[in-house]
Amino acid sequence: MMCGKAKPAMGAYLTRSAGLDSYYEGMVVRLRSRMSWVFCIVGIIAAGLLSRIVHTGFAVFDKYLGDALYAMMVYGILRLLSRATVSAVCAMVAMTAIESFQLTMIPAHMLASEHWMTRICARLMGVEFSFLDLLAYGVGIGCIYLVDSSQGKGAGESAV
Repeated sequence: MMCGKAKPAMGAYLTRSAGLDSYYEGMVVRLRSRMSWVFCIVGIIAAGLLSRIVHTGFAVFDKYLGDALYAMMVYGILRLLSRATVSAVCAMVAMTAIESFQLTMIPAHMLASEHWMTRICARLMGVEFSFLDLLAYGVGIGCIYLVDSSQGKGAGESAV
């Protein structure tokens, strides 16, 4: 029997000594962060669809905002799987590869297909190469990377 101090419960002692408190706290932060990325991706998709439906007459908003949001969506999906810097680099590589694939004219031929799924895939990839599209992708990825990395090492980088 201890004088003046209550003995901790056996479960609390084992949890603290094994370091399980910090382990479970990390899981809660990660889950919350992943869910925030899922909501972010859904918001980006909604904004991208709106940018294609609502026309303002300004090419920057009508065309390139959707391209930037498309690249931000790719970054968000990759961010669910890896850290911010890796996600940014991989997203830009993927977007450049997709844009460069348009030079082969395969997506343009896919657009003329009789199969509706093939035409949808061609629409999603795009059929015309443009350096301005690459610039819009870079701006979108750069913006979301800056927002993500400005949250600090604790919140931004520890999510995965």
